[in-house]
Amino acid sequence: MTPDQFLSALTRQGPPPVCLFLGPEAYHRDRCRGALVSASLPEEDREEGLSRHDLNESDLAALLDDARSLSLFASRRLLVAANAEGVLPHARAADQENKAAAAGLAAYLRDPVPGVTILFEATAFDFEGEDKKKLERVQKFFAGIPCVVEFRRQTPAQAAAEAARLAREAGLTISRDLLQELTESLGANVTRISVEIRKLSLYKGAEAVTTEDISTLVPDARATTVFALVNALARRDRRKSLDLLDTFVREGEYLPLALTFLSGILRLALMAKESGLRGAGQVQSHFSRHGVPMWPSKAEQVWQTASACTAKQLEAALGEIFAADRDMRGPRPDDRILMERLIWKLTAT
Repeated sequence: MTPDQFLSALTRQGPPPVCLFLGPEAYHRDRCRGALVSASLPEEDREEGLSRHDLNESDLAALLDDARSLSLFASRRLLVAANAEGVLPHARAADQENKAAAAGLAAYLRDPVPGVTILFEATAFDFEGEDKKKLERVQKFFAGIPCVVEFRRQTPAQAAAEAARLAREAGLTISRDLLQELTESLGANVTRISVEIRKLSLYKGAEAVTTEDISTLVPDARATTVFALVNALARRDRRKSLDLLDTFVREGEYLPLALTFLSGILRLALMAKESGLRGAGQVQSHFSRHGVPMWPSKAEQVWQTASACTAKQLEAALGEIFAADRDMRGPRPDDRILMERLIWKLTAT
């Protein structure tokens, strides 16, 4: 089920005996976990009734024993088990142990303890690419749990919709184009978007947000780094391009999404070149007329990219990006290796 479906079911039916949070997206997972805590534990039981386990450090049997233990101090209990993927064996020799753990969980699910909720959180693996098979192993192990909530990475459109909701709740005066810029610059990461919206609301109060405000408060925004990467690639500056890739990795950015933003800038630049546009003003006017959100700073980026590259160079770069994106969706080495390979090809003389 989706996070919204889980929140709705939680309101109607109360907390389930056992549930599994699956996937890497943090913002909605935090929302759902907070709602589960509120629904599972009365205020007076919060301190004594909440227990935390790490299944990388302890085993599933110990968690289930804890769930079956009676508490003298709390009428209800919530057990949060982080790193739930840690229950999977790392070698064939552990298969027997794995079967025993699965049998123990199945036995608990047949007869859960009243007043106790167990939350398993498996956040290490994504739903796409090389993580997909690992995630499927996690799903298979926990298949007996009826309440499974999937936390998939937000698409740019989903993140923009959530950003608009957060801005309304914060009473922030910000145009749709600037909100789109903020969303794109933060890589559709809703956790970071929520933090920056709170910062902007404190900084601006009732005043309208400007592009300069975003530049001031979000200096490490992704769009800046992507555009710098485009410039470095256009100059065939391999060292600078690899340094910028290091920046993405160091900041924990999701490289397939960074590749999507890189592709987006190059596509717009190619369209601008083919349309014979001259200057950032024409770029903004042209794309706005065709329903493509285009604020001044992005129009300037697109124009500079179009000026720095020939149409042939842009077409070749988009072809290489398509190949890298395809490889990221199948069995592959890690994303960084593919990005390094892409940079090597695009900066070849």
